Amino acid sequence: MTKKRLTTLICAAALCGATLLISCTSSDGIMTKKKSVYTIDTTSLSADVKGYNGPTPLLITIKDDKIVSVEALENSETPGFFKRMIDGGMLKRWDGMKVEEALNTNVDVVSGATFSSNAVIENVRLGLNYYKEHK
Repeated sequence: MTKKRLTTLICAAALCGATLLISCTSSDGIMTKKKSVYTIDTTSLSADVKGYNGPTPLLITIKDDKIVSVEALENSETPGFFKRMIDGGMLKRWDGMKVEEALNTNVDVVSGATFSSNAVIENVRLGLNYYKEHK
């Protein structure tokens, strides 16, 4: 095989590999897809959703149309109250639910952290609706 032909073959293989990598990972700034796992960052979706002290953005991870996790991102909530909400299991309430089921489930707030809880519930709803519309 000639050197020129080998170089062409290597370049074609690299291009195919890059194309495959790009197709397995995509992002629009809100939702990221890596293989079959979607991650939704509600920061820009929920800028108007306020807890007690401000926005409470979340990172929602979904695989096979089921919620894997809901995680709190950096926020300005009072740490003690936000911790009370987390310790009360608020972020775990959607784990394992199908997206449609989670959207139709009424989730109770954590006593003593009502504003934060309501903001988290609204963030989850916004994130899941975004997922449904853009997956």
